[in-house]
Amino acid sequence: MNIQVKRVYEAPSSADGMRILIDRLWPRGLTKEKAHVDLWLKELAPSTALRKWFDHDPAKWEAFQQRYAQELRQQPVALERLTGLIGSGPATLLFGSKEERFNDAVALKAFMLARDE
Repeated sequence: MNIQVKRVYEAPSSADGMRILIDRLWPRGLTKEKAHVDLWLKELAPSTALRKWFDHDPAKWEAFQQRYAQELRQQPVALERLTGLIGSGPATLLFGSKEERFNDAVALKAFMLARDE
């Protein structure tokens, strides 16, 4: 699987492949034209309750990943759709947060790679 993670505010690149936004909320101040999003899979975003609980706190990262994985397993149709898209070429999971190490896209990439093993 060729999965990249990128902040949606960064300029698109030809290496991005399919650009998939996975946040539940559309990024502030960004038009659809500027975002260059091919697909918005908000059903794979963490629940609002989980997102607010986590609040990008590195101390909660491990627990967040476990809870998020539980939520992802309840979305088999969306996961299979994502698997198909990722399997057909490079894909970039897009996120809006300023936090680049502890966010839903990083956690989703790890989840998808673990599933592929």
